[in-house]
This record gives sequence, structure tokens and C-alpha cells, in this order.
Amino acid sequence: MSTRLLAAPHDGILFLTLDGGDGLPRLTRSVLAELGSQIERLSATSEFVGCVITGSERAFAVGADVKELAQLSPAEAFGFSREGQRVFRVIEKSPRPVVAAIRGYCMGGGLDLALACLARIASPDAVFAHPGGALGILTGWGGTQRLTRLIGRARALEMLTTGRAVDAHEALEWGLVSKTRNGTDLLPMAARLSGGIVA
Repeated sequence: MSTRLLAAPHDGILFLTLDGGDGLPRLTRSVLAELGSQIERLSATSEFVGCVITGSERAFAVGADVKELAQLSPAEAFGFSREGQRVFRVIEKSPRPVVAAIRGYCMGGGLDLALACLARIASPDAVFAHPGGALGILTGWGGTQRLTRLIGRARALEMLTTGRAVDAHEALEWGLVSKTRNGTDLLPMAARLSGGIVA
């Protein structure tokens, strides 16, 4: 089952859930397009005061779909990279605060997505990494810039070039996430933060 993006409004907050059939949501071309449309909708209406993006209990998102990438021509792959950059800029510049609520794995392009959000809240079992560095590739969705600005050059270089994973405790110490909350408190805290931030 491919990943879907589920949209659910609740008390003035737009909840966007990355729903992967195997519990490992992937950022396919169709998911990126829908994500961009939803954030543009968020920005264009006064219906919502904020947005929370989340994934499954197993993972926030694990990056692009490798099987889909393997089928792209060089031109299509370049276009996919540019589209990811565009969508994440839309998230970053949204006039309504967008908060990432992260459980489990937050990897590769999934980490890039979280970095584009105004704030990140994580459960204690969250794990952050850019594993592409260990494979000889780097993200093309702006993570190299946003991660460096957030946690500093040395730590960002370590994550990007070695694929080193960072747990929730270390992510909080580094400023990669702003808060940690247990599972049942994660989404309510993210919603309160999203609704309370003046963008």
C-alpha cells in the first residue's frame, strides 16, 4: 500500500497525517503534490490557525520512495528534487504555524520535511538521521541548509556525511526538536504549540 496524506481539521488546527501501509510513510511525488496543495490551502484561508504534520507510530517519514526514484529519468529526478524544494519552502513560509509531531523514524527526506516546519515535537522513541551520506548521496530538499542553521555546522556535517542517528534526548539537547512528549501527549502538545505561535 502506497503512502497517502490524510487531512483532518479539528478545533482550528489542520492535521496532516502521512499514512504508509507498512507504517513507514514515504514522500512520493503524489504525496508531495498533495502536501503542497494542503499547505497552500492553509495559507489562503482563515479557517485554520495552524497545522500539525505527523506520521505513523513507527515513523514520521523515511524519505523518498526508492522504488519510485529508480524509475525516474534524470530530468524527472531533477524535477522531483525541485518540487520537494518548492513544497518545503511553502511550508517554511506559511503564515500559519506548521508543527511536526514526530514518532519513530524521521529519516532523509522525512527529516527535511520536519526541518521545514516552524517547530518539531518528538516522542521519546524518535530517531533522526540522514542515512544518504553513508551511501554517497546527499539530500536535495534543503536539509543541508536548514539542518546547519538549526544545530550548527559541525553537528550537521556529522549527520549528513556519516549517516549518524540522533535519538530524541540528543535531538532536544542539540535544538533539533523543541520539546519531547510521550505518545498520548504528542499531538495535543503539537496542536497547542501550532495554535499558540504567532508566525
